[in-house]
Amino acid sequence: MLRHARWASLSFVATLVATGSLGLAQSEEQPKKEVKRPSLSLRALPVTGMVPIRVSATAEFKGGDDDFQDYYCPAVEWNWGDGTVSETSADCDPYEAGVSQIRRRYSGSHNYTRPGTYRIVFRLKIKERVITTQNAQIRVLGGF
Repeated sequence: MLRHARWASLSFVATLVATGSLGLAQSEEQPKKEVKRPSLSLRALPVTGMVPIRVSATAEFKGGDDDFQDYYCPAVEWNWGDGTVSETSADCDPYEAGVSQIRRRYSGSHNYTRPGTYRIVFRLKIKERVITTQNAQIRVLGGF
């Protein structure tokens, strides 16, 4: 009889542990939200023109999460390819997941006074680290 009592109590404890009825913390996995990185494109217009010419460039994020943390509140750098670099930064509130929103569109313009082929480079940076970059090429023709 003692054997049956021991076996029954061991069986009962094993059942309690298996079902979590002993009050032990069970690890419940929360499904992780899949992070979707927006894709960056850069467009410069006009692509070709005569000096002097004013070129407008637009960098735009498409798709992905509106609160993508890596792209929240970066410094912006435009390298116009002729030795001119423009840089801006903003003072933003601290990042909050699900609340903070990334800026999706950046634009800039530059005057070219010399003929040549120029590569415009757009960079987003956190401190000195480049987090994403995109480039476009334009061609400036000489005057008559």
